[in-house]
Amino acid sequence: MSAQPRPQEPEARLLTEAVTRLRRALRSSIRTDYPWETLPMAQVELLQVLGEHSPVRITDLATRRRLAPSTVSGLIAQMITAGLVAREVDPTDRRASVVTLTAAGREQLTAWTTAHERRIDTALAALDAPSRTAIAQALPALFRLAENLGEQADDTTQA
Repeated sequence: MSAQPRPQEPEARLLTEAVTRLRRALRSSIRTDYPWETLPMAQVELLQVLGEHSPVRITDLATRRRLAPSTVSGLIAQMITAGLVAREVDPTDRRASVVTLTAAGREQLTAWTTAHERRIDTALAALDAPSRTAIAQALPALFRLAENLGEQADDTTQA
């Protein structure tokens, strides 16, 4: 059994804690500030993918979100019932189906995004200028870190 590399202390631990706290605070505050927001995060993430890549097959959605196709299929069924997405025949393969974002789904995604951006803008405005600058400068590195984590996950699933 090979030993797992120890995370870089304290950066890995602190970044993990910061990301966890940010997600929890955002999720909690959005439900307080915007009580209409009831979509589960898994459905929001699927709407985000569909907002960028629509139409798309369920298997492709599952791959993009690193979820089991059966899980995505169940979420999509709920979203169809809610009128957020529609299932259609795949124009490139009439034996298959694709999922598209409906007007109601696009509206919900836009409202969700706007509410979150407004909430984050308010929190950023409460910070001092050096903190806002540090966050802005860290964004490219955070995106690269997310890509690296995604590549590690891909390597693990392909092994």
